[in-house]
Amino acid sequence: MQCHYCDREAAVAVEKDHIKVGLCEDHFRERIEELRESGWLDELQDELDVDR
Repeated sequence: MQCHYCDREAAVAVEKDHIKVGLCEDHFRERIEELRESGWLDELQDELDVDR
């Protein structure tokens, strides 16, 4: 599978409602960083009650 943002091979693929999207490692890291900066990952961690 190809990355959604570039021509590289996808390292991670996610599927929802029969739609599958792949991300290369660099773009996956960028998306995770955006989620971290937005506070979404902290909210998810609190919701899941995960120890740091």
